[in-house]
Amino acid sequence: MDQLFQPPDIDLEDARVLDEIRAMRSSLADVLRAPRRWAGGLRRTTQARAIQGSNTIEGYTVSDQDAVAAVDEEEPLTADQRTWAEIIGYRRVLTFVLRMAADPEFVMRPFTLRSLHFMLLEHDLAKDPGEFRRGTVYVRDEAAGTTVYEGPDAALVPRLVELLAADIQAGSDEPMVDGAMAHLNLVMIHPFRDGNGRMARALQTLVLAQDQVLEPTFSSIEEWLGHNTDDYYRVLAITGRGSWQPENDASLWVKFNLRAHHMQAQTLERRFREADTTLLALDELMSQHSIPDRLADALFDAVNLLRVRRQTYVRRTGVEERTASRDLARLVTTGLLEARGQTRGRYYVAGGELRRLANRLRHERRPLTDPYPWLPGELRTLAGR
Repeated sequence: MDQLFQPPDIDLEDARVLDEIRAMRSSLADVLRAPRRWAGGLRRTTQARAIQGSNTIEGYTVSDQDAVAAVDEEEPLTADQRTWAEIIGYRRVLTFVLRMAADPEFVMRPFTLRSLHFMLLEHDLAKDPGEFRRGTVYVRDEAAGTTVYEGPDAALVPRLVELLAADIQAGSDEPMVDGAMAHLNLVMIHPFRDGNGRMARALQTLVLAQDQVLEPTFSSIEEWLGHNTDDYYRVLAITGRGSWQPENDASLWVKFNLRAHHMQAQTLERRFREADTTLLALDELMSQHSIPDRLADALFDAVNLLRVRRQTYVRRTGVEERTASRDLARLVTTGLLEARGQTRGRYYVAGGELRRLANRLRHERRPLTDPYPWLPGELRTLAGR
């Protein structure tokens, strides 16, 4: 069929949710326009969570610390070699998307998608990175032992990808809907032997990055998708109905994505508030202990329950190795950090005062407001479980 899934009509509920998302995104953008000491740290951890979330859906699970290590281009602490290769491949794709998609000279073509796919899987040439599949593709539910989706005939793939690229290039006045439809169409076309899900999620982020309202790093919903994998698969199965049927209604899919945007925007609002609170508290602690300002980022990471490593501190501050060792030892002496491990494997974690601060922030968090409270139950009912 020489057509794609089409965006549904937006109903009154969707219109309300879109207005609320736009207002939150605009507010978040206003916050980021003013210099914030925590902005760099949150960009880093937000990108790490996107990488972590998208790969978790595919079964490549890494710790928060290793996700940040991928962004920092450092070695992992716990991830195995195969998982790390997949994480680094996705980091390359997402870094390209975040840096280049908003460029006015960026053009979406089928070759663009093939190039991104090569970045994703160049570590495994057996998966034909950068090449469209040449045969039938099935998506299986391994737990149930059943086939849940069959992609369109391989002969249709090049033309369908051309239509998808043209559709993305043309765009509309609603990037959140455009991104959702680009994601859906790539997943359903399933143009590659492997990596289609991650490609579709990266493509959605790419479309959102062209919006230029909120900077691309904070536009992604991949983190939220990674925490809601069951509903993600349910809504895809409900929309696809087992095979390539682009005439199917995509209303539930769009609502699912708008819900993700709304919940992710609320999460970011909360993180921004907590970051302000954290740095105010750190200022007091650093003044109390006469700690240099250059250590604020390391303490900020520790409050966010990330491990602090000397090589990371050296790279981010530009201090000499000897100075870094003295700085971190001083934080241990004050009790703000605690050392773990020996010599090259040594790292640092939050000490008592920082742990108490982190616990207080978590305790004070207010629950998020679900813009579609009926949707998860509806998906479970339609999916039969």
